[in-house]
Amino acid sequence: MNVAEIASTPTEKYGVGQPVSRTEDPRLITGRGRYTDDINLESQAYGYVVRSQYAHGTINGIDVEAAKAVPGVLAIYTGADLDRAGYGSMPCALPLKSRDGSPLVVPPHRPFAVGRVRYVGDPIALVVAETPAAAKDGAEAVFADIDPLPAVTDIDAALAADSPTIWDEAPGNVALDWQGGDVEAVEKAFAEAAHVTKLSLVNNRAVVVPMEPRAAIAEYDSGSDRFTLHVGCQGVFGLRQSLANAIMKIEPERLRVRTYDVGGSFGMKAGAYPEYVALLHGARDLGRPIKWCDERTGSFLSDLHGRDSKVEAELALAEDGTFLATRVIGAANMGAYISNFGAMIPSANIVKNMPSVYRTPLIAVATKCVFTNTTPVTAYRGAGRPEANYFMERLVDAAARETGRDPIDLRRQNMIEPGQIPFTAASGQVYDSGDFTAILDKCVDMADWHGFAARRQASAKAGKLRGIGLASYLEVTAPPRPEMGGIRFEPDGTVSMITGTLDYGQGHASTFAQVMVDKLGIPFERFRLIQGDSDQLLAGGGTGGSRSAMASSAALLAAGNQVIENARQLAAHVLEAATTDIEFDKGRLRIVGTDRSISLLDLAERVRDADLPADLPPGLDAALVQDAPVSSFPNGSHICEVEVDPDTGAVEVVRYVVVDDFGTLINPMLVEGQVHGGVVQGIGQALMEHVAYNDDGQLVAGSFMDYAVPRADQVPSMGFASHPVPATTNPLGVKGCGEAGVTGALPAVMNALTDALAETGAAHIDMPATPERVLAALGKI
Repeated sequence: MNVAEIASTPTEKYGVGQPVSRTEDPRLITGRGRYTDDINLESQAYGYVVRSQYAHGTINGIDVEAAKAVPGVLAIYTGADLDRAGYGSMPCALPLKSRDGSPLVVPPHRPFAVGRVRYVGDPIALVVAETPAAAKDGAEAVFADIDPLPAVTDIDAALAADSPTIWDEAPGNVALDWQGGDVEAVEKAFAEAAHVTKLSLVNNRAVVVPMEPRAAIAEYDSGSDRFTLHVGCQGVFGLRQSLANAIMKIEPERLRVRTYDVGGSFGMKAGAYPEYVALLHGARDLGRPIKWCDERTGSFLSDLHGRDSKVEAELALAEDGTFLATRVIGAANMGAYISNFGAMIPSANIVKNMPSVYRTPLIAVATKCVFTNTTPVTAYRGAGRPEANYFMERLVDAAARETGRDPIDLRRQNMIEPGQIPFTAASGQVYDSGDFTAILDKCVDMADWHGFAARRQASAKAGKLRGIGLASYLEVTAPPRPEMGGIRFEPDGTVSMITGTLDYGQGHASTFAQVMVDKLGIPFERFRLIQGDSDQLLAGGGTGGSRSAMASSAALLAAGNQVIENARQLAAHVLEAATTDIEFDKGRLRIVGTDRSISLLDLAERVRDADLPADLPPGLDAALVQDAPVSSFPNGSHICEVEVDPDTGAVEVVRYVVVDDFGTLINPMLVEGQVHGGVVQGIGQALMEHVAYNDDGQLVAGSFMDYAVPRADQVPSMGFASHPVPATTNPLGVKGCGEAGVTGALPAVMNALTDALAETGAAHIDMPATPERVLAALGKI
C-alpha cells in the first residue's frame, strides 16, 4: 500500500467498535516475531541456573571448583557473591496487616538462597559459559552440600502444631492472619437467618505454563555505567523501578528494560525474578552480555504459581430467599516466599469481588496466608476475582438446591436492579453501571435453558449423565496507577503511540490505534505502538488487572487533546490565521468559514524542521502522565453444559454460552478472543490442572507429561454475545475484559458438573474434577 492509498483509507473501518484484526498477527504467524530468545548480542555468554533439589534444607556450602574447570565456563555466581555485592530482597510492599495490627510477615527473599533452601527450584547459583551446553555442563558439576530438613507442602499440614517452621519470623508458618468486612453484623445476620448454606471449597494450585518460558539477556556499558535488561515482562517501567530501587540499589536511570514480543504471562511475568539480578551482576563483572533461557522443567519449578487456597464459604438467606450475608473463612498457600501480589489475592481481593452482582448487604472474610515449601504464588489471570466469584456462585447454586428454588429465579431475586445504580456494594465499591438481570435473561435464552431437559434425556439414552450450570459474575478491575500517553510524529510519516502498559497477547496495537483513529482522524495504518522501552516512558502501570484499555486509552486521548491544541496553534501560523479561527475535524485543520485547510500529517511535516516563533509549540508531539481512571466493573453470565461418562469418570464440556457487559467495545473481535481464552483456562483449572507435590516437596506434576492443560478437542464452540452498558468513569466507557472469561468459567463448569452428579446423589466435588475424582464422587472407587 503506497502513501496515497494509506491517506485515503476510510477511518470508519478502523475506529472504535470495529472488529479489526491484530496488526501483529501476520508477523507472528509467519515466524517473524521477536521474542527474548530470538535476540543475540555480540560476544554474549550464556547462563544456566542451578536450583535446589531439596524442598527444605541447610546449605553447608556450594562447591564450584569442579564446575569452574569445565571447558568454556567463565564464571559462577552464588548467593554469597550476590550478598557481598549488597543487593536487596525481592520486593513486596503490600500494606496488609493481621487482625492484631501486626504487618504482613515478609522475610528476606535474596536473589539466590543463602543459608537455607526453601523449595525445590530455589535458585542457588548461576553458571556462565561460552555456550549453552558448556553452561549446563558446568551446572551439573556444581556440588551443593545441603542437609535436608522436614518439608511441608500442604496448607493444613503447614498450620499443624507439629509442622516444621519455614521462617523463624513467622510462628506457625502464618504470614498474615487477615480479617475484613463487618464481622459482628455478619455473625448477627447468620444467627437470624432462616437458612444457611455452607460449602468447603478448594481453589487448586496451577502452573501458569505460558508458551514462552522466561528468558533474559543482561548487558552492561562501562562507559555510561548503565545496565540493559532484555526480558519478557508485563511492564518495563515498573520492572525497572523495582529492580533498580529495591534490589540493585541504583538510580532507575542507570537501568534500561526492553521487552519485545511476549509469549504469554497471565500475571506470572509481572515482577522481578532472582535470575535477572544475577544476570545483571554477571554482565558487569565479566564485561559481556549474558543470555539465559529457562527450560520447561525449570519453568515448572521456578515460575511463580497461581491460586491454591481452601475455604469454608457460607451464605445466609431469609425465609423468602433474600441474601442476608456471606462469610468466607480460609487459608491460602503463599509458597516459600511472599511474592509482590500473593497475599492480596486471598484477602482484600476476595472482599472486593465476592458481593458480585447481588444486593447482599454484608460480607466478612478471614484468611490466613501460610508459608510452605513450595514455589511462591502470585497473581494468575484474575488474582482473586475468579476465586471470589467461584465461592459465591457455588454457594448460590447449592442454596437453590437446598431450598428447592430455581437457580435462575434465586439469582434474579437478589440481583441489583438498574434503578438502584449507582450502588454501594458490601465491599464498599460503588458500581456505576450495569444491567445484570437483562444479561442473565439473555444468557438463559441463548443457552436454551428450558430445552435442557430434552438434552439431558438424550444423554441418558446414550449412557451419559448431563448437567447444566449457571454463573453470574462481576469483577472489580485493578486500582488506578499513573499512566503515560505519548503521541510522536515520525520522519517516515508514521505516528508512534507511547504508553506504559504492555501487550503480551491482548492486541494493544490495533486497539489503541482504533481509539486514536477516532480522536485524530489519522489512517489506522500509520500508527505504531511503543511500550517496551523504559527509556521512552515517563511512567507506566504495566498490563494487569484488566485495566489497560481504560488506563492507556485515557492517557492517549489526553495526549491527543494536546496534539490538537498544538496543531491549532501551528496551523494558525502556517495558514496565517488566528488560533481562535482554526477548527479541527477528522484529521484536518481548517480556517472557519473557508476552504483553506491542512491535514494533521501534512502539518507535522511542514513544521518538523521549521524555524518557528518561540511562543509556538516546537511540534505536534505530546507526552504526559495522567492518573488512570478508577476501577470498572465488568460483568456477565455464563452457562455451561457437561456430559459425564459414569463408567470412566470423563467429563466433556458440550455447550457453552457467554453474555458479557464490557461497556464500550473498542474491538469486539479481540474482546471475544479474550473471553474464549479465559474460558479455556477456566475449564483447565476446573477439570484437569493440578500442581501435585509429594511428601518430600518434590514436584510430581513437573512437565507436560504429568500436568494436563486443555487441548483444542476438549473445548466446545462457544456462543458469545455482548450487552454493553458503558462505564461512566472513563472517557470511552470501557470495562476490562482480559480476565473475565476465567472468572465466569470456574463456577459455570463446576455448577454444571455438580448438577450432573446430583442425579446420582453425589452433591459435591472439588476442582480439579479429574476422572478419578468423579468416579470417587460416584462411589465407584
